[in-house]
Amino acid sequence: MFKNYKIGMRTIKTGIAVALCMLLFHYTNRGTPALAALAAVFSLRENWRTSFDFGKTRIFGNAVGALIATLLVLIQQFTGYSFIVELFGVAIGQMLVIIICDRLNYHEGIIGGTATYMITYFTIPAGATHLYALNRVFDTVIGSAIAILVNIIFSSYFIHRFFKERS
Repeated sequence: MFKNYKIGMRTIKTGIAVALCMLLFHYTNRGTPALAALAAVFSLRENWRTSFDFGKTRIFGNAVGALIATLLVLIQQFTGYSFIVELFGVAIGQMLVIIICDRLNYHEGIIGGTATYMITYFTIPAGATHLYALNRVFDTVIGSAIAILVNIIFSSYFIHRFFKERS
């Protein structure tokens, strides 16, 4: 069944990027590496350049999602927490993430922006809106940067050169 199956270099690089996110967050006591690991998985592409381009889009989408989640929490603090405000607010906020990313031609950022919006809104600690949202965007920057670095280090040029010098 698995006799002819080969693991590709992109799969290996993705696993390494996720592990590096986990190590960094563990040793810096940064909290959950969920968004950084997701950003690394989404950003890791065929080469460092496409990873960089996709990482920029992901960071933009995540910034939009975090901002809208923060605004919704602030609206709820102002109007008082109620399920009806949350129900309509979350739905409208989701639509805003899509609309903003779409109108600014960041279509690839919609999924990441949605993930950040939902994670930020549903896990935000009371009284930590601004800093919490900013940290979730920074988590995305960290994961995207790790994906780019892994792609640079493990680029075919680098590996080819390493083995050529050893021969």
